[in-house]
Amino acid sequence: MSQVVTRRKLITSGLAGAAGVAGLAVAARIANTYGLIPPGRGGIWGIGETLTYASQRILMSHHSLAREFSPSETSRFVPVNGPAPKTDPYQRHLFTNFKDWRLIVDGLVARPASFSLAELKRMPASTQITHQACEQGWSFIAQWSGVPLSYVLNLVGISTRARYVVFWPFDDFWNSLDLPDAFHPQTLLAYNLNGNDLSADHGAPLRARVARQLGYKSVKYLTRITVVDDIRKVGDGTGSRTPSAGFSWYAGI
Repeated sequence: MSQVVTRRKLITSGLAGAAGVAGLAVAARIANTYGLIPPGRGGIWGIGETLTYASQRILMSHHSLAREFSPSETSRFVPVNGPAPKTDPYQRHLFTNFKDWRLIVDGLVARPASFSLAELKRMPASTQITHQACEQGWSFIAQWSGVPLSYVLNLVGISTRARYVVFWPFDDFWNSLDLPDAFHPQTLLAYNLNGNDLSADHGAPLRARVARQLGYKSVKYLTRITVVDDIRKVGDGTGSRTPSAGFSWYAGI
């Protein structure tokens, strides 16, 4: 443990020193040495995003928790950000109340699988009352229930080569997480909001709930989860749909 702490202190000191003395470009090179370069780093935030991601990963990868609230602090109104998908596959599932829907989990896993909503609900559940923060004002405090993503990943047995988990929804707004956030205890595959099954507007039948990042990382309308070793091989290589819209891939709060 002392070696890990010493290494973290060394990297953190190097990043901070480089940023203060020689500029962000040197800090980015240090981050690259330790594999701390985020996807989508070529966006409008550039090197600054790399420094933010690297520093947060070193200091808070596994131990920090998002604040949790009491039931009396939940928001009276939960806003809806965008309508449910109008595609035929989603609308067919919606019509049958997701009777035949299954979540596919594949990629770098020992046991590729698919799970019905009923099977997911029989898995160990976790409940949290957390704040969903949004840069555009869609913020609220709500109670979420679901199965920890870590439980599902352990069930299928991810490869030692794995580095990212990709969320594929019924719409175009796919996204991904690195393993520290994927295995974080507050990261859920949520099927319940404020004591009720998710509505279509809020992501039915299943959505990610990533308490330590901004709301756009909590992908709605999940249909598939893929475990990969290199996010540059997925989509346009930036880790999600959001960098093309001007948002950072890493949205830690």
